[in-house]
Amino acid sequence: MAYYDAERERQEAVRAGERALESLRDAEHYLGGARLWGIVDLFGGSGLSGLVKHVRIGEASRCLERAKSDLRLFQKELRDVEAIQNLQIDIGGFLTFADFFFDGLIADWLVQSKIQNARKQVADAIAQVEWILGSLRNMH
Repeated sequence: MAYYDAERERQEAVRAGERALESLRDAEHYLGGARLWGIVDLFGGSGLSGLVKHVRIGEASRCLERAKSDLRLFQKELRDVEAIQNLQIDIGGFLTFADFFFDGLIADWLVQSKIQNARKQVADAIAQVEWILGSLRNMH
């Protein structure tokens, strides 16, 4: 018979949530930079502004990939916490969005639109993870 340690499971879920939150905040940071450089690029920036924008998009992409992985682990850890069986993080839409975000970046306006949409999705995910972490931390 396996021994269930509720406190250990709760702490594992909190650590996984904190990692996911860090990845999401990193993505938010780079998306903000991409947005700003994209605006400069739209209004007559140089090739350098376009390059910096794309570097920031690449950094954001890596952070989003890490966030997807971290959110999957967080979701798994949440399933291990018996007291919150009904409290699940729904990352399906975010994962689909993160995959779509970097496909076929065609025009600068489209890039700006996608960056803005990504920033909203990341902000929503951060809010959800923060809320769940708050619930986990208040369990004793």
